[in-house]
Amino acid sequence: MTQEEALTILKTGANVFLTGEPGSGKTHTVSRYVAYLHSCCIEPALTASTGIAATHIGGQTIHSWCGIGARRQLTPYDLDAIAANRKAASRIADAKILVIDEVSMLSAQTLSMAEAVCREVRKSRDPFGGLQVVFVGDFFQLPPVARAEHGGEQRAKELFYSPRFSDSRDSSDFAFVSSAWRQASPLVCYIAEQHRQEDPAFLELLNSVRKGVVAERHKALLRTRYRKSAEKGITQLYPHNADVDRINNEELLRLSGKPNVFTMTGKGPDHLLSLLRRGCLSPETLSLKEGARVIFTKNDIAGRFVNGTTGVVAGFAKEGGTPIVEMDSGRRICAEPMEWHMQDGGKILARIIQVPLRLAWAITVHKSQGMSLAAAHMDLSSVFEYGQGYVALSRLRTLKGLSLAGLNARALEVHPDIRAKDEYFRQNSDAARQRFQKMEQSEISALHDNFIRAIGGSPDRILSGNGFAGKPGMSKPARAKKRGDGTLSLTKELILKKLSLPDIAKKRARTVGTILHHLEELTGKGELVPARDLMHLSPDPDRFAKIEKAFKKISTEAMRGEHDALRGPSGFIKLSPVRSLLDDSYSFDELRLARLFLKS
Repeated sequence: MTQEEALTILKTGANVFLTGEPGSGKTHTVSRYVAYLHSCCIEPALTASTGIAATHIGGQTIHSWCGIGARRQLTPYDLDAIAANRKAASRIADAKILVIDEVSMLSAQTLSMAEAVCREVRKSRDPFGGLQVVFVGDFFQLPPVARAEHGGEQRAKELFYSPRFSDSRDSSDFAFVSSAWRQASPLVCYIAEQHRQEDPAFLELLNSVRKGVVAERHKALLRTRYRKSAEKGITQLYPHNADVDRINNEELLRLSGKPNVFTMTGKGPDHLLSLLRRGCLSPETLSLKEGARVIFTKNDIAGRFVNGTTGVVAGFAKEGGTPIVEMDSGRRICAEPMEWHMQDGGKILARIIQVPLRLAWAITVHKSQGMSLAAAHMDLSSVFEYGQGYVALSRLRTLKGLSLAGLNARALEVHPDIRAKDEYFRQNSDAARQRFQKMEQSEISALHDNFIRAIGGSPDRILSGNGFAGKPGMSKPARAKKRGDGTLSLTKELILKKLSLPDIAKKRARTVGTILHHLEELTGKGELVPARDLMHLSPDPDRFAKIEKAFKKISTEAMRGEHDALRGPSGFIKLSPVRSLLDDSYSFDELRLARLFLKS
């Protein structure tokens, strides 16, 4: 299945398990779906199994979002306490779509607890209380985190003690064996594209690990990459934190001069800031020297670097002392501080700001998940978990970039239960793909529109096709266009009468977001001129000045990146990156209105 086909299925509102090999574009597809939902005035709940993964997507851990916290069991008392918590109950009740990233690291018991909370709070017997749930991840990668129990390292068995929420059939930690997964019955979208590995022989080796058919020729291929030590400037991967910290501290001390220290700042409740700090790949206190090997810890919205781009500190800017990084490509950029935030329902709950770098002579395999590396030296002789070696190897784009100090048998093993389940996932994905290929494009478009309407959005925000081949010349019915023209005329008539947006929305029985979309179309056609026809809607001057400054900053970054990744199909600057530069009082609707005046 392609990314485009998966996106088409996501837009129908079906529960989905979005999976695929490392580098297939799972995160990119989810980002496109989230952008589509924002364009339809829908704010999805973004969660993940771990703090690191949650920080990557600007969301919360699923444990925090649904209020279960560190609980390892769920009693009726616990459930009542969560339902009585106003904040937790409000965000769960108001949610429309729940995304759970890195689901491979979420235990079956935790998923079932989250599902039970959603049903209880939303007063619905439907799976997850009727939410569309999107599971994202690859079960061949890192599994649920083992917890110490009775002094050992066996995996915790988090069983419910209440008969109402019993999940005793869960004989494994993997999320897909939980009753919650079975009840949600997600369609599988197995993305078959590959955007990371560029070496056919290396890709074939990785596939052999996934299938559990590593042959002697594969091991021989790996032996050609054996090196006792890392070449200068190559990032090193290790399974354990102790090795990583020791190497980074030793290498930094070898560099002359005093370090430039960058301290993380934050705003928000202490407990949320603590979660963000633990999930952020950049440390709270970052010490850098000229010549330090570094790795970027965040994707740049302008496309200059990604999470995993490596380089060397070439110096520090005279103003502000910002690190100047010479990337491995030879290009130099200023690594200006960036923001990580936690949001819920479009509202930013807490934010931290730090330079998006960390020392990169060495990093742990765990922290490397999600990264794409051109080269790395790794010692996999102490790998202790299924999938750990596979995650490390699959960070690389080519075999040429691999330098291997050691390898144990576990490093080339994935969980046998996952191999068996993977075939089922692939078959399910093929069946879903064939089912949608047989549908008319107009039928799929209707499913998209009906779902958005059902959850309170505006389906006429984006008019786009789907990822499946339809009949030549197929388009929306002419009557829909006629109806669209009519609804624009009615909105225009009320705007020219100088009515407010809430009043127009009330008279039209539409949302304010839909009315704003009408204004965007009308101004785009030249039927309305903001400076003339919308002055009664003009934003507060002080707030407008701050919004304008934020738009200019994002626009400048887009131009610096030499692409239009920050612009939507209509040419408008996207709102999410702009909103991240402002405080929580600025709504998406306010930004959309201001954007009309700025564009004019």
